[in-house]
Amino acid sequence: MCGAAALGLATVAPDGAVLDVWYPSPRLTADPERLGGKDEPAASPGTAHEALRAAERDDPIRGVRTVVTDTRIDSLADPPATVEDAYLRLHLLSARLVKPRSINLDGIFAILPNNAWTSLGAAAPDDVTAVRLRAHAAGMPLEVHGVDRFPRMTDYVVPDGVRIADADRVRLGAYLSPGTVVMHEGFCNYNAGTLGASMVEGRISQGVVVGDGSDIGGGASIMGTLSGGGTVQVTIGERCLIGANAGVGIPLGDDCVIEAGLYITAGTKVAVLADGGRTVMVARDLTGVSGLLFRRHSLSGEVQAVPHTGSWAGLNAALHAAT
Repeated sequence: MCGAAALGLATVAPDGAVLDVWYPSPRLTADPERLGGKDEPAASPGTAHEALRAAERDDPIRGVRTVVTDTRIDSLADPPATVEDAYLRLHLLSARLVKPRSINLDGIFAILPNNAWTSLGAAAPDDVTAVRLRAHAAGMPLEVHGVDRFPRMTDYVVPDGVRIADADRVRLGAYLSPGTVVMHEGFCNYNAGTLGASMVEGRISQGVVVGDGSDIGGGASIMGTLSGGGTVQVTIGERCLIGANAGVGIPLGDDCVIEAGLYITAGTKVAVLADGGRTVMVARDLTGVSGLLFRRHSLSGEVQAVPHTGSWAGLNAALHAAT
């Protein structure tokens, strides 16, 4: 597997701990060592490098220093080893240089520090009170947007051709293809995202990928693998519709529909109605099957899957035209 390299601007605490890193121009490399040796920058000396150097400074309000860092990864098949390494991998995903589930992110939670994400940048959570006092003294009231290991994507990467109604709902490391719209209640985690134009009004959990032309309805949820012991990474095929407040825990093929309010987990008993017959099976046995409509019988409550040959009208082309 290839490697990666980039010059970035790191936020460094007084004890030397790196809080975060911004990489304006991350790139993939076949062999980072070919770039000139460990003592030379990953980017060629020039305007970009000089601009980063000019941005180095002490921040007396947050009590940190921003410094240029030269980060290189020999192989993205290896797990991340440092904060700088982890941030570069997240940038690669959001910059659409690598796709979700294609690089090693094992152990990233143990590497990334838990930061207070403020209107002035990253700060250690224990320092927020002191930072707030210094900010007020300087006439700059402090806002804390969140306390988490992952920042919002748009503070580091703004991919072209997408719309994001609420930036707090998309984490750095999300992969959003051109034509994707993430509405106010939509959410996309790191190492997850869309592989084409999609409407996201529900939740795309870590490790989930959604195919071109699919719609994740309002309040809908797609199971990830961060909690609960599940290991199956869910893929939603192309031209699928996950109805409002519905959910899915199995991979879907293309042209599938889950009716509003119905949650399909791997163990859900499903009556498959086809060719005049009826077969009951667990939902995991329908993994990857295309052209199915999942519904709940309004009288019996039975979960059913029937062949889906019609159309749910598809995405609104005007809403999803890549800008």
